Amino acid sequence: MNPMYLPGVENNPEPGGHYAGLIRMARSRGGDMPQIWHMLAYKPAVGDALTALTEVVMRGPSPLSAGLRELIAALTSQANHCEF
Repeated sequence: MNPMYLPGVENNPEPGGHYAGLIRMARSRGGDMPQIWHMLAYKPAVGDALTALTEVVMRGPSPLSAGLRELIAALTSQANHCEF
């Protein structure tokens, strides 16, 4: 995994919230993890709010199916040269 541009966030000695457990588990297994996990664990209350917002946007009522919303997100990530 490439280092983040915010090493203080990535190397946070005390990440919190749900994502802190995922980070610990990935590190213990020697695996890579999505870098967004570091951002979500840095301020858990903000991370939880962003996760809830994402769920509503991607899975909530909409004239677009969840699959089409996922496809739009994947194409946007590709256009931004971002792994999805």
